[in-house]
Amino acid sequence: GGQDGLVNVLGVILGVAAATNDPRIVLVAGLAATFAESVSMGAVAFTSTLADADFYESERSREYRHIQQVPHLEKNEVREIYQEKGFKGELLDRIVDTITANKDVWVAVMMAEEHQLQPTNRKEAIRSALVVGFAAIVGSLIPLVPFAFLPVSMSMFASVAVTAVVLFGVGAYKAQKTVGHPGKSGLEMAAIGTLSALVGYVVGALLKIPPTP
Repeated sequence: GGQDGLVNVLGVILGVAAATNDPRIVLVAGLAATFAESVSMGAVAFTSTLADADFYESERSREYRHIQQVPHLEKNEVREIYQEKGFKGELLDRIVDTITANKDVWVAVMMAEEHQLQPTNRKEAIRSALVVGFAAIVGSLIPLVPFAFLPVSMSMFASVAVTAVVLFGVGAYKAQKTVGHPGKSGLEMAAIGTLSALVGYVVGALLKIPPTP
């Protein structure tokens, strides 16, 4: 959320700054984009979490029906899953018998191993929406700060520079936590985000509004 808000709002304010050269209009447009973006992304996170929870429950109910209607087929699926993990012989038989002795355990195994799904708590939807919305607000406000203190011409350069540094940091951090080279990942994210935002500047420059006499 923060990364998207950062790039999107930077594009908006660069375009407005290039078109109007008025810091007040830039701030108003940037704040409007900030809060609209945060509400939108929070709503998407909320509905997405609910959709995940609904899908999980739907698949879970289907597994219960299959266990009731065709238990031999479902039992064979459990056997195949653990055969692929390297179990065999008497140990495999014990694993299958233990799992299929309890329907709740049986379904939980099928959901995790066959469908690669984990339970989603519907109560998490609100928390997810708040986290994403707040992250979007924080990210969106970063490129706006220079326009509150500097002339528009200087603010544009400062805003791009600050955004690029933040994006580099985010990219490097993600690479450290996952897989990849922090420096390369940081540069890629900074370059892609900055170039995307500069599209807004180009649009604003092409549609520049002449100053009022």
